[in-house]
This record gives sequence, structure tokens and C-alpha cells, in this order.
Amino acid sequence: MTRSLQAVAYRRPSALESAADGRHLGLETSRGATPTGLQDHPRFFSGFVTSPQVAAAALLAVADVAAARYYQPQLRASLDPVVTGNGDRLRFESFSGCGGVYARLDVLTPGLDGGEVGHGTTNVDVNNPLREALSRIGSDDPLHLRVGPDELAVTTLDGPVVEKKVPLPDRWLRGFAEAQVIAAGFDLRAELPADEAVRFLRGLPKAGGARRSAAGPRWVVPVGRGLRPTTRPVPGAVCLPGPERLVALQRVLRHATALRVYGPAVGAAAAEAAAWEVVLPGMRLTLTLSPDASRGFSGEGGVLDALATDEAAEDAELIAVLLAWEPRVDVADLAASSGLTPERVRAALVRLGTSGRVGYDTAEAAYFHRELPYDAERVEKHNPRLRSARALVAAGAVRLDGPLATVTAEDGHAHRVRDEAGVLTCSCLWWAKYRGGRGPCKHALAVRMVRRGAAPELEPAVVGGGAR
Repeated sequence: MTRSLQAVAYRRPSALESAADGRHLGLETSRGATPTGLQDHPRFFSGFVTSPQVAAAALLAVADVAAARYYQPQLRASLDPVVTGNGDRLRFESFSGCGGVYARLDVLTPGLDGGEVGHGTTNVDVNNPLREALSRIGSDDPLHLRVGPDELAVTTLDGPVVEKKVPLPDRWLRGFAEAQVIAAGFDLRAELPADEAVRFLRGLPKAGGARRSAAGPRWVVPVGRGLRPTTRPVPGAVCLPGPERLVALQRVLRHATALRVYGPAVGAAAAEAAAWEVVLPGMRLTLTLSPDASRGFSGEGGVLDALATDEAAEDAELIAVLLAWEPRVDVADLAASSGLTPERVRAALVRLGTSGRVGYDTAEAAYFHRELPYDAERVEKHNPRLRSARALVAAGAVRLDGPLATVTAEDGHAHRVRDEAGVLTCSCLWWAKYRGGRGPCKHALAVRMVRRGAAPELEPAVVGGGAR
């Protein structure tokens, strides 16, 4: 697995302190993006939270996911959550070390009191002493939240006093992009009241991993006020892949007012991703699960078509200027402002998602603007199918013949790619195994590039590129 070293630096550790007017939670920020450009330690909020105990538990749940590996759990992983200020809310996001669970806490306007929310994205320090302090927060004392440095406290400091260097797998970064593409295809499938939500979630297994997933995908179907397990994807069912991966929701169950489940329309019997949202006073906590505990989001291939077109790259540059840190990015408004069709706007948003510049909120069925503080260029560079497809195009390995195409690999083996109502099928092993369920194979991607007239723009690479 390709990794890089992610370095973050904070003025001081985040801490929870007692004061005459209540508890003060100071979350320190690292270098991040803002409307005025990059800042070393941006400040996004200073005010009170309306439900202190709920906010503490939900923030711990996001940190739990950042520190977890649900597949091969003996390998530890930990990365500080990402925080985004969208003007009317704060969003805390994390990804599990195994790349298969995406967590997001949206602290909405009703959950904040007495301060304006800024705009921008950065990492926020959640250290072990802070975790212990948050777990002891009661419901009686007011909680003042500060996201970003206290200027008066740091003016005498010469520089960062807390530095962290953590390995960042490229598949983890790609997972952010794939998760938002997949979530954009979700609809609300079920909504449970608080009592049924607690009963259902507390009945789920707490551990399992690869051994449990070997039994095949699980499904649930709405029945009355609750959810009933089923062994097959009947109409209205939602896939529950690796139910033990919802364990982070246990922290907030006693504060839940509802549970919402999002997923795609039921298709084949193959496992599918789904999003599980716990509604809390003034906030929402959402966990999006990959189709299997052993299957991270990074290999789903939903972004490949957008990455492969020059048109989407040019459109993305225009759309990026119009995002403006909006908490709700409306496709129709962007289409009117840019002069592009809604389809081209969506493709541009997918491409922006590959660099962490947009996410997707299933509760509002809308994209939102953020800027992940990572090296976005790695996303395309380290996508093996995309690189292999560009190599095939550069080598002249694609021959078109109407709806058919022949792609000749480096070893001389010819693969037939057929256009069936806009869906490209292939004779390769990748297509035979996944049937398009994890995006296009490299041969279909190369054919699409040639038909669109995409330029190779390739660094030296091996044409064969493996089985993908």
C-alpha cells in the first residue's frame, strides 16, 4: 500500500478546562484552507454548544472511527479529524484506517449559540487526554467551544509546540472521493424513532471483521416502526455490510431522536454501501459503510470516468471558483451560474471530490464545499486503473470499430469492449468478476478516453498494469 507522511502542527494541545462560566473546550487547528488562502492556524468558531454532553459524545465517535481499523484490527491507525466551517455549521469528518468507514458529525445552527461560524477546512487535534476529559462531560455545565487558536493565548509563542507525523495511505485519501460519489446515489430508505433506533443498534454485533463478512452481505427491510433482518435484497431493503462497524454510534444512542438509513435502490444480490445517520439535538452523526469490511472505498472506481476527461477537468476549474464554501451546493444554481449543463456540473463536482474539495450530505441530498489539507495531486497519480488506461491510450492499444473496440495489452492479449446502451462491458477478468460494480476496468476506461479524444498526459508506466 502506497503511503505518505502527513505532518500536522498545533500551537498547543486541544484541552477541556474548567472556568467560572462552565467548561471550555479548545480544539486546536493545523494548517488549512480559508477564503483568504492558506492559514497556519485558522479560527472557525468561538461560542457555546447547546447540548454539551451530546456534542462531546458525537465528537468522540468521529475520533473513534479515525483511530479504528475494522478490517485487520491488529494494525492501529490514527489521524486527526478534519473540521470544516461552512458559515452556518461545523462539520467534523474522519476515515477509518482500513478505509471502509467514513464518519461525519454536522453541528448545525441549532446546536451552536453565541458565535459566528467561519469558513475553511483544516485538521483538529483530538488527543488522548482530551478524549478522556470529553468522556466525563455531564449535561449540567455550559460548554464553550473554540475551534481554532485563542489569539491572546498564542501571541507569545514562537511557533508550533505540538507536532504529529502520521502515515496517510493513498487509498484513505481516495476513499474521501469515492464515498461522496457513492453517497450521491443514495436515497432515504428508512427512518426509525428513537426507541426503535436504540433497540436495533444495540442488537448489532460488536466485533467480527473478515470472519463475519465471509457469510455474505446482510440486509434489513423497514417493517412498521423498525427494521427486520432479511437474507436477500427484497424490494425496499438496505444492505448492512459489516454491522459491527456501526459500533461508534453506541456513544450517542441515549441522545438519539431518530435513525435514518440511506442507500441505493436494490439491484443485484451483491453487497452495497449504505449510510446510517443518528439524529441528535442540533446535530447529525453519519457513518457511511463500504460494501464489505475488507473492502475500502478507494477501489470502488466511481470517480474514474470524471478523471479521464479533459472536459471535466476544465469544467472543474470553473466550478471551483463558484463553490464559495457553501454548506449546500445546488447543481441547478451552479449550472445557471456557469453556463454548463447539470450533467457537466455533476461531473465537475466528482472531479473536485477527488481532490477533497467537495463532500456529499445525504440528509440534505446536496454537495458541500471543503478543502482537505492534503496533497490532492496524488489522487490521480496513484490510481492504478487510470494510469494503466492512459498507458494503453499512449501505446496506441485501442482500436475502435463502431460499438465495439479492441484493446491489446502489452502481453499481446486482446480484450473486446462493447458499448451496451452507454455501459461499456469487457471480456477481461476484472469485468467478469465485478460486472461494473467497482467502476470501469482499465480497458473500458481507455476506450472511453479515445472516444472522447482525451490526451494521454502520461508519465512512464507499465501498460499491463496488473489484473485491473
